Amino acid sequence: MAINLQKGQRVDLTKGNAGLNKIKVGLGWDPVGQEKSGGFLGGLFSSRNSGSGSGRSVDCDASVLMLQDDKVLAGDDVIYFGKLTSNCGSVRHSGDNLTGDGDGDDEVITIELSSVPTQFNKLVFVVNIYDAAGRNQHFGMIQNAYIRVYDDRTGSELIRYNLSDNYSNLTTLICGEIYRHQNEWKFAAVGSGTNDIKLGDVVRRYQ
Repeated sequence: MAINLQKGQRVDLTKGNAGLNKIKVGLGWDPVGQEKSGGFLGGLFSSRNSGSGSGRSVDCDASVLMLQDDKVLAGDDVIYFGKLTSNCGSVRHSGDNLTGDGDGDDEVITIELSSVPTQFNKLVFVVNIYDAAGRNQHFGMIQNAYIRVYDDRTGSELIRYNLSDNYSNLTTLICGEIYRHQNEWKFAAVGSGTNDIKLGDVVRRYQ
């Protein structure tokens, strides 16, 4: 049974899960006023070519920041729709979902924990709204956002965190972190919103 977390909580990921190595991090959401059965991070990825403001689909981008001593030291350590696989091959992005159609997770990050080079101590999962300023959009326009972690071997859900805070007028969500603790990996439910407009603005927070 999955562990349901609240903001700020931390939980063991690999300790007690013998053999756990390849995991998937799924994300999804629903536009306010529209229900969709599943998906947080990827649902945030609807068409970039439709309307404006609240009448326009909200197109968000999921990214993973690979930190060394809690810092991003190189551009190649940012995994997003423009760089789908880390140089080491341990982190793989499913690609930008521009529509958010369909059930289940809208966007998925696959991680082979044993293959993450030892210099990386933390993976940070971020979602930001594409052209938020130009479109006058923010995360108050979505609902039912979540991030979850599940075992790639079995599909068994291990962790779920529903991002239920009021994120109105915020344009970026720092959703969660997977980090090393001694010889194990843990997950932290972050759920912080910021006014960062571009991914580069978020990266600078970790430099």
